[in-house]
Amino acid sequence: MNPIRITAVCYYNTLPFIYGIMHSEKLSGYALSLDVPSECARKLLTGEADIGLIPVGALPKFEGYHLVSDLCIGADKDVKSVLLLSASELSTIKTIYLDTDSLTSVNLVRILAERYWKINPEWKSLALLKGPLSAHEGKVLIGDKTFGLSKQFPYYYDLAGEWIKHTGLPFVFAVWISRKPLPASFLNEFKAALSWGVNHRENSTIMAQQPHISEQELVSYLTQDISYPLDAQKQLGMELFLDLLSRRQE
Repeated sequence: MNPIRITAVCYYNTLPFIYGIMHSEKLSGYALSLDVPSECARKLLTGEADIGLIPVGALPKFEGYHLVSDLCIGADKDVKSVLLLSASELSTIKTIYLDTDSLTSVNLVRILAERYWKINPEWKSLALLKGPLSAHEGKVLIGDKTFGLSKQFPYYYDLAGEWIKHTGLPFVFAVWISRKPLPASFLNEFKAALSWGVNHRENSTIMAQQPHISEQELVSYLTQDISYPLDAQKQLGMELFLDLLSRRQE
């Protein structure tokens, strides 16, 4: 039988999942690729992967999908790795540059701006930003490259924390899905491997390549800042986000 092709995000927050898949000895018959969130979504859409850790903001692109795990990349407080960094206060920001590695973060900051911050900035690709931010500019950054950056800007806003402050619900950045049913035996092993990885996430730091932060900071991030269970409150937060996203696209 051909291996089940898995695409997972290549950020620190996914280390427990990768650690479980590769080291739990609970899963076999798989091929794993590590990608940025947008590429995970593309691979699953094109059939280049069978299971993916997919940004919630990309879910509307799928006509149908199956949740294959009750674990996710989520936050019930500031997540510290999805940030709006700015030279100005929110009310005076006129331009925001977007990190397009993740549709979730792009759509989250747009929803926050329109519905809760009540600002109407010009949106530009981060690729167009060639130097430091000017006055009244901000940029959204996600993932490993955000660590340590908040201290370098006069203002920074944690997008998960902003969502929670305004909605009272946690936020879900990515979930595990497939586009078609997969063998129950494989899915049971897959779930067991992910759970093992999360339960041993203090040890998953060995999977980090060229870490930007100390091991102590990374352990704290994985154990204190990322919330992995896809519980009822997170599902409500995800449903609200998808509802607000659908209204934006109407």
